[in-house]
Amino acid sequence: MNKDNFNIIEELANSVVLLDDAKAVDLAKRVIADGIDVDRAITAGLVRGMEMVGEKYEKGEYFVPDMLVASDVMYAGLNILRPGLKASDTSSGFANPKVVIGVIEGDVHEIGKNLVKLMMETAGFQLTDLGPNVPIREFVETAIKEDAGLICLSGMMSTSLLGMKEVVDLLVNEGVRERFKIMVGGACVSETYAREIGADGYAGNAVAAVRKAKYLMQQNTGN
Repeated sequence: MNKDNFNIIEELANSVVLLDDAKAVDLAKRVIADGIDVDRAITAGLVRGMEMVGEKYEKGEYFVPDMLVASDVMYAGLNILRPGLKASDTSSGFANPKVVIGVIEGDVHEIGKNLVKLMMETAGFQLTDLGPNVPIREFVETAIKEDAGLICLSGMMSTSLLGMKEVVDLLVNEGVRERFKIMVGGACVSETYAREIGADGYAGNAVAAVRKAKYLMQQNTGN
């Protein structure tokens, strides 16, 4: 890669960090015009920029509103670049990258869930988002229907804890527990509680959720 192309990709990453959607769109158009590898522009540019934003979020330098704006910037650039992607470029690398995600019934707080969805989509997972206030059985039925590899349960309220356990129990009772990995997260959840209810993983924020999801999917594929 020549220096000019490298600089464009680096600037593309910085446009996400700087929350500059106009710059992201302009740079994405330059990628297309200059014939720069689109996959590299996405992974080393937009995705890397979002990872940098995630790192700032973990350090307390950025907050939820910043993450949401950064996601808009990333998608603004991605919309320009996506037509240039080959089908193989969008794979997460896992045998089953399908994920069902939602907020437990009785809870309508979904900002955290939306951040997790964003970061996981960026990482190449295919998400079915059930939204907030999702009935317990809907998680199970959707996961079976979509042949998902992972179910992500989110909750901000303490009342969500029981619902998470009910999802795990229902999977066991239906005889399909071994088909799915289960990850839980949200303000009301802890790693200790995740273990207590038989979940496979816990994530305290969106960045950690991607790391944990990749780990769980590697277990599924034996990588």
